[in-house]
Amino acid sequence: MSHHYLIIDDDEHFGQVLKRSLERNGQTADILHDADKLDVIQRPPHRIILDLRLEKSSGLDLISPLKAEWPDAAIVVLTGYASIPTAVEAVKRGAENYLHKPATLKELMSAFEGIQVDEDTTQDIMSVERMEWEHIQRVLNENSGNISATARALNMHRRTLQRKLQKYAPR
Repeated sequence: MSHHYLIIDDDEHFGQVLKRSLERNGQTADILHDADKLDVIQRPPHRIILDLRLEKSSGLDLISPLKAEWPDAAIVVLTGYASIPTAVEAVKRGAENYLHKPATLKELMSAFEGIQVDEDTTQDIMSVERMEWEHIQRVLNENSGNISATARALNMHRRTLQRKLQKYAPR
């Protein structure tokens, strides 16, 4: 079945690659690099791929306006900075699913269908680095994104915390 996708990602190269991949699979897609320009979309999307961290805003803040504009569209949040608190928040706000970059096209399309893609069972065991990342994200969420307060709560230097947050989430 063919669907029309809307890709909202400030990474132009990533957006173009994803659009071409979708089109090779018989889908159609529009790309927005600036979420402030929703009004330029001519064709209502069936499915929306939304980056969590956009240059000027958070993808989480866009979920409600996107649902208001296109109530029947399914939303999958795609991010390089995955964490359990942001995944829960995305779903609470109306996203159907939440994926960590890099995700394969099969994983992405399955996320819209609610199908779990078979993966190696060794990935079910969380690494120490991933556990640390999840803990940092939970504490950051508890402190409403305040880096200084989070660093104090973790007994960590603020710059060290900032460096850890700039890295992609470990698998």
